[in-house]
Amino acid sequence: MELELKQLIVSALKLEDLSPDAIDSDEPLFGDSGLGLDSIDALELGVAIRKTYGIRIETVSDEVRRHFASVRALAAFISSQGGQQA
Repeated sequence: MELELKQLIVSALKLEDLSPDAIDSDEPLFGDSGLGLDSIDALELGVAIRKTYGIRIETVSDEVRRHFASVRALAAFISSQGGQQA
């Protein structure tokens, strides 16, 4: 699941200069450290997750921010929601 998510992040956000293998599952996705994604990236990633796994993220809350903290946290969230490849 984590490798699938890394590939989804690279393709959905058009990060051609980044290899999925280069993404650490525990590094922060947003902010100044880690991948350094921003709010626009979050929206695009949310759409990609909905299309790929059928999971809708309706509102941004502290809980949702925690789920999007890292690839590992996001994989656990998708698994807990019963997300399946569409």
